[in-house]
Amino acid sequence: MGNQAYRFIDFLVNTGQHLWQILPLGPLGYANSPYQCLSDFAGNPLLISPEVLLEEGFLKPTDLENVPSFPQDRTDYETVRQFKEHLLKTSFTVFKKKNKGQQEPFETFCEHNKSWLDVYAMFMALREAQSFKAWNTWEPGIRKRQPKALEGWEGKLYDEILFHKYQQYQFFKQWYELKKYCNDRAIKLIGDIPMFVSIDSDTVWSRPDVFYLDSKGIPTVVGGVPPDHFSKTGQRWGNPLYRWEIIGKDSYAWWIERFEATLRLVDIVRLDHFRGFESYWEVAVKYKTAVKGHWVPGPGAELFESVKKRLGAIPVIAEDLGTITPEVDNLRDQLAFRGMRVLQFAFGANGSSRHKPHNYPRNCVVYTGTHDNNTTIGWFSELKKRGVRETLKYMGSDGREINWDFIRLALMSCADTVIIPLQDVLGLGSEARMNHPGTVTGNWGWRFTHDMLTDKIKVRLKELTDLYER
Repeated sequence: MGNQAYRFIDFLVNTGQHLWQILPLGPLGYANSPYQCLSDFAGNPLLISPEVLLEEGFLKPTDLENVPSFPQDRTDYETVRQFKEHLLKTSFTVFKKKNKGQQEPFETFCEHNKSWLDVYAMFMALREAQSFKAWNTWEPGIRKRQPKALEGWEGKLYDEILFHKYQQYQFFKQWYELKKYCNDRAIKLIGDIPMFVSIDSDTVWSRPDVFYLDSKGIPTVVGGVPPDHFSKTGQRWGNPLYRWEIIGKDSYAWWIERFEATLRLVDIVRLDHFRGFESYWEVAVKYKTAVKGHWVPGPGAELFESVKKRLGAIPVIAEDLGTITPEVDNLRDQLAFRGMRVLQFAFGANGSSRHKPHNYPRNCVVYTGTHDNNTTIGWFSELKKRGVRETLKYMGSDGREINWDFIRLALMSCADTVIIPLQDVLGLGSEARMNHPGTVTGNWGWRFTHDMLTDKIKVRLKELTDLYER
């Protein structure tokens, strides 16, 4: 959240963009996936800018010497963690020596966020004390959140708990400044709410009663999707499934709090795996793949009616991809949410497709590809001959700049919103892919450097954006 993030916002402004979609911002857990976060309310400390801490007097220039040699095109998560944790602990030591007046904003932050922050900080401190093992392997006293056991550990881990609260204070302080910079320049942020939560998270640890778990905290059933074009064996995500009948008893208060928290971070919510709210794929934990599963009814409109009653109408993009039934379409339309269309899904399959631009409704968001797709250049290089012919014929293109062909096609469509992955703007191949669904290694690591945003790219993106009045 330092200077490079602000430079990227300036790039968006200078090229006439009005939206910036980001992945979930939570602290990363299993496989560094932003969809397997350790908390549904906390922020990712790895995003905290040391340069900002330096400017505010929490670090000295010498603290930023001997920076590791990070790779430019990938994120080396383990090295980043070691580097950032050392700097954050150093800044925390300085912070504790500040006078009372300088610490008051921190105390106010802790009080305003008490509903989730106390649980999160305790969970993280305990997790470290338990050698980062999953909570359902901890000793019974803290696994079951017995008051006496927690009280004892709270005394032992006082400083560690305070450190995790401090990290969240710095994260949210920096993020709100970044969001203000966006909003002041007419840039709105789009952020995800993943439908499911990670088993190894403060939510499941603190509220095991609302998930299908056995007496030891092990899921009995998990989420995923059946076999599709991404995977012949489906995707077995491993997330625990909700006991919706229990969650609904208090009018979905936890989900309302989740929407509130997300809308403090971003301006528009993208609901990941929207079809799961109509019905979701349930897989018994004994199965290693998602082939043997079945559909189970979700909470449907009742959940969103509760959210609307409390928060009013909120801007939502429904990720309605995958096995979509008329019931899912009806639920989305009943709620007046915008659905998604993906250009890469328009070509190479038999028959008509809802993803071809001539079939779009105005109330939708079109993507050239998403974080789960290959880049457009990577996708096109792997497309079979029949698909190549269909794609080029549809666009009247020779395919030499397929990424720009797709960008133009999206911008000229009747869809009221267009999102373009940065990899496609930069014209990158499969090496820049963000995620391979159904796999756990090698994902979420792609990164770019500012020099890749050349003047030629800026001019071209601005011209097309203006041409199609976006």
